[in-house]
Amino acid sequence: MIEIKNLTKSFGDLLVWEDVSLTINDGETIAIIGRSGCGKSVLLKHINALLVPDSGEVLIDGKNIFDQDYVDQRKMRQKFGVLFQGSALFDSINTFENVAFPLRYFTNQSEEEIRDNVMQSLQYVNLEEAADKETSELSGGMRKRVGLARAIVLKPEYIMYDEPTSGLDPKTADEINELINGMADALDITSIVVTHDMHSVLEVADKVAFLDQQKLSWFGSVNEMKSSDHEELLSFIKASEYQII
Repeated sequence: MIEIKNLTKSFGDLLVWEDVSLTINDGETIAIIGRSGCGKSVLLKHINALLVPDSGEVLIDGKNIFDQDYVDQRKMRQKFGVLFQGSALFDSINTFENVAFPLRYFTNQSEEEIRDNVMQSLQYVNLEEAADKETSELSGGMRKRVGLARAIVLKPEYIMYDEPTSGLDPKTADEINELINGMADALDITSIVVTHDMHSVLEVADKVAFLDQQKLSWFGSVNEMKSSDHEELLSFIKASEYQII
């Protein structure tokens, strides 16, 4: 379980948001939405302590991540897998070595164990045949899937997705949404998805957090969102040109 309590963040005189509080239960998929610059990715970076708040707490399984020393924070971060917006693959190594990188860096696994775990992760994203492909040979959708395989190779409890369907055609975006759902079901993973894509929200999310006007403006289930009369939320959804009803 992730509990975010009274989180406030500023950069100098710029207030990003204040008093953000929400709970993400085990096994849930939560979508974080809001206009550009509202602090969605900043919130992600607080959840695994890449940024430190001005005030407030983030509790991971009951422990405030900001109270941990360096070693314990590092261990806690290993509970998280991250799919970056641009996939963040290394161009100088192939698909297999990209996925294997966290295992080589964080574990003492043998080469046989590394190969088994990498191929299992690639199997989850339907890319076993691409293990020897160079990064330059991968399409945008394949890059996302390789990034997802790398995100799950350490068998995390949580996955954070930063704009997972950004820059993809609708068919490929649907494939990524299916993988997000598949990871959640097959691996019993808690998922946090930052996105502007309302279609993706409806396809993958159990709950939605809407950041607006320097605060958590609305939080609830997808069904509650569909019947909400929250003016700013409805305006954001309308601007996305997507009908939720």
